[in-house]
Amino acid sequence: MSPRPEDSAADQAMTGESPGGQTPGSPGADGPPRNARPRDALGRPLPRGATGDERIPDDLVLPPAQALQLAQELLDSGRPFHAHEVLEASWKSAPAAERDLWQGLAQIAVGLTHAQRGNARGASALLRRGADRVAGYASAPPHGIDAAGIRRAAREMAARIDRDGAGAAGPLTARLVAASPRPGRSGRTSSA
Repeated sequence: MSPRPEDSAADQAMTGESPGGQTPGSPGADGPPRNARPRDALGRPLPRGATGDERIPDDLVLPPAQALQLAQELLDSGRPFHAHEVLEASWKSAPAAERDLWQGLAQIAVGLTHAQRGNARGASALLRRGADRVAGYASAPPHGIDAAGIRRAAREMAARIDRDGAGAAGPLTARLVAASPRPGRSGRTSSA
């Protein structure tokens, strides 16, 4: 079954359909996908046989723009664990020169997941680690990624968590991709 044009990237990935209509992560000649254990919405493992949250397929490979769109949709809907899975897949398939960037984005999503789980220490550590990796791309970010804004937002969130606990995290205030300037306006973009 091919995805409908009106389906969001999140809907397509969560049903296991890639833009070309393939079903990544489906059992193949080698058996079931490696990461088949059910998980709850925050990525915590559930007992085998339990009904878990729909998963991002292990072998999902999307072009960068689609991966960023899907990860942003998942972040916007409060599903950073799933965003992490998309970003991790991109990290693993990225060219060597971009792997630190994608790994940093995935670490930030894991930091958000830890905050949702109430793990302030893990959240803060991963947000900072991810921010440090993303910072290396601030001067020339590929794919329109707002590396400087994401780095700043992740560090600010880590500081809030350190000061006020995991519940103070709130959403990531930066967008993964910087907004493009509107015609007739200055060339500046907003990262918030």
